[in-house]
This record gives sequence, structure tokens and C-alpha cells, in this order.
Amino acid sequence: MSQTGCPIGHNTRKSNYPGETLEGGVDVVDGVWQVRDMGVAREVLRSRETTQAGFNAEAINMGRLRKPILYADGEGHRKQRATIARYFAPKTVDSNYHELMEGYADQLVDEFRTSGSCDLSQLTLRYSVVVAAQVVGLTDSDTDAMGRRLERFFANPAIPPSQEGTSEKPTLRSRFSSIRMATLGQGPMLLFHFKDVRPAIKARKAKRSDDVISHLIDEGYTDLEILIECVTYAAAGMVTTREYIGMATWRLLEDEELRSRYLNAPDKAGRYEVLLEILRLEPIVGHLYRRMQAPLEVSVDGQTRTIPKGALVDIHIRNANADPAIAGDDALQLCPGRELPPRVGKEVVSFGDGGHKCPGNSLAIQEADVLLQRLLRLPVKLATKPGIEWDELIKGYEVRNIRLVLDRDA
Repeated sequence: MSQTGCPIGHNTRKSNYPGETLEGGVDVVDGVWQVRDMGVAREVLRSRETTQAGFNAEAINMGRLRKPILYADGEGHRKQRATIARYFAPKTVDSNYHELMEGYADQLVDEFRTSGSCDLSQLTLRYSVVVAAQVVGLTDSDTDAMGRRLERFFANPAIPPSQEGTSEKPTLRSRFSSIRMATLGQGPMLLFHFKDVRPAIKARKAKRSDDVISHLIDEGYTDLEILIECVTYAAAGMVTTREYIGMATWRLLEDEELRSRYLNAPDKAGRYEVLLEILRLEPIVGHLYRRMQAPLEVSVDGQTRTIPKGALVDIHIRNANADPAIAGDDALQLCPGRELPPRVGKEVVSFGDGGHKCPGNSLAIQEADVLLQRLLRLPVKLATKPGIEWDELIKGYEVRNIRLVLDRDA
């Protein structure tokens, strides 16, 4: 497929990783399969003959504990996903969480309107923690304090996957740290357990609720296993959604035409078209890793190649999302409404694909839309030039120094 051209281009990617190459294809570097082709990326992600190798999965020995959903594979993981999926289904999001999102977004925007300025990263931290807490069941403690505890926890170092599947020394701070080690030894995690998770478990043992913790109790999870799952959901629900809202705000405030298109869209589908195109171009997680448990034949430029058993596969999400064969020759332009092949979502593989595709994709987009509609209808502008920091483990970005002010003269 070759795109005929974006009718209205809205500038290129902001999140450019230093030294990043933009070519596609598949090659092998130091024994690691580097996949930049979207078709091959999706084949690997959908294969049932792989295991999770990202987010420190191979650096953590869980012992007798159950692996959290992020790390589990195989039939047990598929059953676990199937039972958890109902908490994140679009219908459930609409009926169970939409009113909460609207109410808390109104509160935060009212606070901003009164003060006239805000640090967006702190506003989105509070917002994303409240929504994630509702889904998970962490509703029996102070969510603002819980957010600060989790923020300190996710500043810990992590370990990227190695060719041999063993640990290597980390090079940068990472938001996805070694969950089991941190759970057993770190102050912020102990506080998270005693201040947030344990009260929630106690409340739900007395009376179940319609949330993840109640489900885990019914499945016989221990308190420590529930704590580890809560950290996993916090990483997905707090960290990634927070960064995405920051990037979307930045892009929409710097492009008045794009902002107008988003705010004046005739319906939710029109607004989502803008938000998902931003996510395609600016995926939060830049790399996903899989370990092959059996050989996999893939088609690369019309030729068949075999990824061997045991190989580590590094899937370049940012390259796959900008694959010209999928998104067109102008794939590095932001173009809501661009034509994509059948059965390719507008975000392409920003949420992953296959067995480990992010289950909270519907929640994340609705969450962002609810807040952005309210925030961007105000006469708001950027008071500072935002910057980007990088997470070495997943080549994911963190939007920093994004301060908003109200234009009182508008």
C-alpha cells in the first residue's frame, strides 16, 4: 500500500530517540532479531510460540509465586486474560468508569481554572491513578498519596533483556523495575502494600466488589501475589496513560487546526480518530521483546526467513507504526483519518498485539478523551517548552516540563 498523501499534515514525530534509524525490514544484530516491519512484528506478537522477554520478565525469578499477567504465557495466561478482559471491555468502561472520569476531570479542570496554571504531569498523575485505582480496586486509601508512592517506585533501575536471557547492568532509570525484588525490599513498595493494597484486600475479603482485586481473591491469590498484580496494573494504568495524555496535549496545543478538528469532531469516533493517530505516531512503548519457543517462518520482502527457537526478538514499535507498506509514504506525518489496510487498528501496534496486547486500550483512550475535551476547551496555552526523557528498557518517552497557563485575555 502507498498512501496518496495526507490532505492535511500536522508535522512529524516529536519523540525522536537519539540515534534512532527509521528504516524498516528485519535484520539480526549480535544474535538479536531486530524487527521493524509491521507485518513481521504482528506475526511475532500473535505467535503462541513465544514468551514475554520485555519488562524484566527474564530477569525475575518468581519462585513459587504466580507470575503476574504481564509476565505469564501459555494456556494459563490466556485463561487469566479472558477472565480479566471484562473489567476493560468498552461496555464496562462506559457503564462503570465513565462517570468517575467525568467527575474527577471536572474537579481537576476547575482547580486549574481557579489557579490559572498547572504542572500537567502532576495533574495527569492524579487523574490516571484515580481511574486505575477504581478498576483495580485500590479505593480504600488516599489516591494522591498512593500516586506519589508509585511515582517513587517507578523511578528505580531496571534490566533490559539480554541475548542469553540473563541480567545486564541497567544504563538509565526505568519505570518498570524488578517487581519481585522491589516488592520484597523497597520502602516505597512496602508503603504501597501497607497503605494501599492491604486495606483494599481487607475490605474486599469482607465484601467483594466488581474489580480486579476481588477477582484475584476469588482465584486464591495470596496477598503478595495481589500486590505484584497491583504494581503491574499501576505501571500500565498510571505510567503509560499519563505520558500519552501529556504528548496528546502538547501536540494539540501546538497545532490550532488539529485542536479544532479534535474539539469540533461530530462524535466520539471523530475525536478518537485524532487521538489514535497521535498514538500511532508517538507510541509510548517503543520496543517489545519476545523469546522464541519454536522456529517461526516469516515473510520479509517476499522472501521466507526462519526465526530460530531461542532467539530474542526486538520489535521496534515506532518503526512498525511508520512502515510505509501499512501507513503510506507519509507515515511520519500526523494525519488523522489516514487510510490503513483492513484489520489494522488506527493506532497500528501501539497497544501491542496478540496474547499480551494491552487489555486497557479502550480505557486509556476514553480516559484521555474525557480529560482533554474539558482541558482544551479552556483558553489554555503552553507556558514552557516541553522536553522528552527516555526510558532505556522500552525506549519509551516521558514528557517533562509541560506547564499550562490560562490566557486570561483570550
